Amino acid sequence: MSNLPFARRAPISTGIPGLDAVLGGGFTPDRLYLIEGVPGAGKTTLAIQFLLDGAARGERVLYVSLSETRSELQEVADSHGWALDGVGIHEFSTSDENLNPDEQYTMFHPSEVELSETIQAILEEVDRQRPTRLVFDSLAELRLLAGSPLRYRRQVLALKQYFTGRGCTVLLLDDSAISEYGLHVHTIVHGVVSLDQLNPEYGGDRRRLRVSKYRGRRFRGGYHDYHILTGGLQVFPRLVAAEYRRDSEHETVSSGLPALDSLLGGGLDRGTSTLVVGAAGTGKSSLVTHFMMEAANRGEKSVLFAFDESIHSLMTRSQGIGFNLQDHVESGMVQLQAVDPAEMLPGEFAQAIRHAVENDGVRFVAIDSLNGYLNAMPEERFMIVQLHELLTYLGQLGVVTLLVSTQPGLIGPMAQGVDVSYIADGVILLRYFEAHGEVRQAISVLKKRTGLHERSIREMRVGARGISIGEPLREFQGILTGVPQERQVAGNNAVAKSEDAVA
Repeated sequence: MSNLPFARRAPISTGIPGLDAVLGGGFTPDRLYLIEGVPGAGKTTLAIQFLLDGAARGERVLYVSLSETRSELQEVADSHGWALDGVGIHEFSTSDENLNPDEQYTMFHPSEVELSETIQAILEEVDRQRPTRLVFDSLAELRLLAGSPLRYRRQVLALKQYFTGRGCTVLLLDDSAISEYGLHVHTIVHGVVSLDQLNPEYGGDRRRLRVSKYRGRRFRGGYHDYHILTGGLQVFPRLVAAEYRRDSEHETVSSGLPALDSLLGGGLDRGTSTLVVGAAGTGKSSLVTHFMMEAANRGEKSVLFAFDESIHSLMTRSQGIGFNLQDHVESGMVQLQAVDPAEMLPGEFAQAIRHAVENDGVRFVAIDSLNGYLNAMPEERFMIVQLHELLTYLGQLGVVTLLVSTQPGLIGPMAQGVDVSYIADGVILLRYFEAHGEVRQAISVLKKRTGLHERSIREMRVGARGISIGEPLREFQGILTGVPQERQVAGNNAVAKSEDAVA
């Protein structure tokens, strides 16, 4: 056992990088920890990963099982492609003698004999192998053998006292569905990791974990999403934007279109988020693609997370309007990631953005669209708060962010869709309007926190050569109301005539 003071002792890895980040580095060695969760939450998988990490470091590790057989544990390992050669497995099961009616106890209650015999056999095995990492699976069997809460608590406390000073880090697995006795163990162990499994009405199961207790060490609280994939648990630590505060220089990046820059007051400012809102087909995605192309042309990497459109459709559309997006994708300047809204977890999405920004050097992030992002997780609460945290994180790293939001309806007064305009630093509005029997598109900037912007409304065209922005539509009034009027000058008097127009 290490002679270092408790506060200075380095944690040991759990074998799961994301969980290590949540725990502030890992488990404090030589302590007891409770891993609780419903059946299927991944307790056994987490435990095996913990032991495999120790075996890879040359440590002696032991899996003591009261509920799983050796063959069942091997099946779990095989499903993940693991070899358990360095992991000691000792299973305790009801012997053939105990199944014989003639061997049943008559003078004593079975719990009085079987509990002591089982614990004694486990401790003898531990003394023989002297592991530095131990998994005890599970407390549910020990609880049944104990028969009463008092006897159960005393037995767990005796296990804690036994392992004190033996240089062994112990994980106790338990079923969180049985909460009557579980709280008694919480006060004994050094830390508690709770695994939770949600069952939405549509899509795959959603899993999250929470560290409810960890003595003597700082950890990241709250819920953290995780997947059980081939290869084990993949944990996505909750994003905390306050941990990424940096001083960044103010810089405005051009859109490459002088008229659009005039609307934006010079362009988009670094570290800001801009919401592009409008009805379907008004050119929102094309405008975002234009910004990404311009970023690539000036040597900056960008990434687009597509919730509503396939990558093939996006590439085809871009090619049709003259955007040579394929070359930038092949060179790595532009990343396109399709998101399956039925499978993506909020934490997983945030982790994907962090990886792009911190590992790939991305300076421009686009989300198309917020409707798909928010509707992908209808049962998740506080999604707007999570989005705010994400935008704050990107802003502090000086990343330019574009968010696409589709307003319901095509013509007439637009209904309000996903209202995140108060979160974004800027808002670009795209609308339809009719002039001389032709449906056209209008663009305007409604909001820019970081400076002045043009208040006029301009016409935007999307053609075979990309996007073009026209002069201010001064001959119209009321475009944003849904009933625009064309102004005609007759002498010195302005006469307004109604147009059959929609916005």
